[in-house]
Amino acid sequence: MESTLGFDMVWVALRLTAITLPVTNATLRLVEPQPPPHSHVVCSLVGQLTNLEVELAAVPGVVSIWYGPPGGPPAYARADRETHYAASMMKLAVLAGLYREHEAGRVTLDEKLPVHNEFRSVAPGAGTFGCRRSYDSDEAVWERLGTTASLRWLARRMIVRSSNLATNLILERIGYDAATAAWRASGAEQSIVARPIEDRAAADQGIANLVTAADVAALLGAIAQDAITQGAISQGAQTRGTVANRDSCRDMLDILLAQELRDDLAAGLPPGTKVAHKNGWVMGVRHAGGVVFPDDAEPFVLAVCLSTPLAVNRSTDKACRLVARIAAAAWHDREQRPLTHP
Repeated sequence: MESTLGFDMVWVALRLTAITLPVTNATLRLVEPQPPPHSHVVCSLVGQLTNLEVELAAVPGVVSIWYGPPGGPPAYARADRETHYAASMMKLAVLAGLYREHEAGRVTLDEKLPVHNEFRSVAPGAGTFGCRRSYDSDEAVWERLGTTASLRWLARRMIVRSSNLATNLILERIGYDAATAAWRASGAEQSIVARPIEDRAAADQGIANLVTAADVAALLGAIAQDAITQGAISQGAQTRGTVANRDSCRDMLDILLAQELRDDLAAGLPPGTKVAHKNGWVMGVRHAGGVVFPDDAEPFVLAVCLSTPLAVNRSTDKACRLVARIAAAAWHDREQRPLTHP
């Protein structure tokens, strides 16, 4: 869980367009607000998701959905290229960036890092900052302050309990460009990782982590495809796909399958459903994305990004329940066939 930036900041962030790459700490800039360019609905099926459209259209704010097979194309997409403040969805790219850095030989997953809570802000001249223990979802990393932890263990805590402290420690080691490069490797076009979590000085200068539903679906779909398909390019004893080699993607998928925070997307699926997913929330934001593995149908990807005043940072709020209803509709539609057009 990311820190609360205040609803006004989140509301501004959802109106931003993506920063032009390459993104480095030296070239980060404020992004000019733009009118929403992608508010249309694309649908190739008739089912529960289309039946939700009247309800979704009445939600204040922006409701973005991407639903379809790993790798696309979408069977249903709604405002899927609208940019949203990322909250903890940026941790997906940090995870993939870490594994890519490991493959490149720049880090090792078993490398031990000092666990500390002082980080340098990306805002010029802003100095250092720390995360708030009271606002983190994972106590386990905080209990290791003053000791060490492996990158492998920190990566797992970052996903399964959405540890903010673990995220910043990993980002400090691999850098922001590595995380954003993971977005691009999957085909994600707009999402960026531009700052650490709880870097308020950077947030005040308009430096924001951004995502779209289409990009979340692209990264999750690429990890799933690279983990379970045979279509990657051979590189010696290993194979490499669009994001990382097969072993890395299988590791990432296993971590996502172990997700413990299941109040939104997973809550809309039948109990026991296998789903590799991540969620994120702050005031004004509730996002979730996952790869769902039904026993009776092919896997599908669902990504939902909500920037709305209905999201009030609670597992029982209306935004959280809406994500669950969207997931339930996607589950119902899992065997729907696309319409045939003449």
